Amino acid sequence: MEKPESAANTMPVPKIKHDWYQTETHIVITILVKNLKKEDVKVNFTDKTVSVSAPLPSGSEYSLELDICHPINPLESSFRVVPSKIEVKMKKVDGIRWASLEGDGSSPNVKSNLTGASMDGSVPSYPTSSTKKHDWNKIEAEVKKEEEEEKLEGDAALNQLFQNIYGQGSDETRRAMNKSFMESGGTVLSTNWKEVASQKVEVKPPDGMEYKKWNA
Repeated sequence: MEKPESAANTMPVPKIKHDWYQTETHIVITILVKNLKKEDVKVNFTDKTVSVSAPLPSGSEYSLELDICHPINPLESSFRVVPSKIEVKMKKVDGIRWASLEGDGSSPNVKSNLTGASMDGSVPSYPTSSTKKHDWNKIEAEVKKEEEEEKLEGDAALNQLFQNIYGQGSDETRRAMNKSFMESGGTVLSTNWKEVASQKVEVKPPDGMEYKKWNA
C-alpha cells in the first residue's frame, strides 16, 4: 500500500495579491502578505527590474519578479515591512505618469502633476493592477498614519523620539541638542539652551562605566 503524500508536498503556494499606485516621484507596490519579519524579506532593485522574495508562514516561498515599464533609481528605492503587508517604494528617474507597471515603456506617457486634482476638481484616478477605484488621498493618509503608529523598539524608538523633538523644536532647542551632543561626545543630549549655552557640556558615560581620554 502506497503512503499518502505529505501535506507539505501537496500544499499549493497561496496566491498573494499585489497592487500598485504612483505619485509624482515614486511607484509604490503593496504586497498583501501578513506577519513577516523584515530580515526575512529580500528585495533587489535594478534600473528596470524589481524582485521580492520571502518565506511564508505556510512553509512555501513567495517570489515576485517584475520587468518594470520605466527606469527607476535603485539607490533611492526602498521597502518596508509592516504586520499587514510589504511596501516597495521605487524612485522614478523621469517625472512621467506610468500607464502600466510592467512593459517596455512604449505606451504614451505625459509629464503630469500626479498629486494635483483633475480639470473638473475631482481626485485623479491613477492606473493600477486592480479594477477597483481608489481614493488615493485616503490611502496616502492611511499610509502616513500607519507609519506614525508603527511600533518601534529600543534604539529605533529612541532615535525616532529625538528626531521628533529636533524637528518640532525651536531654534534654541536645536542649538542645545547639537552643542550638548558634540561637546559630550554623544553622551548627553539637552534641549535646554539656557542650561548649556554658557558652559561646556561634560562627558557623562553610562552608569557603571568610566570615561578615559586616550592620548594620541
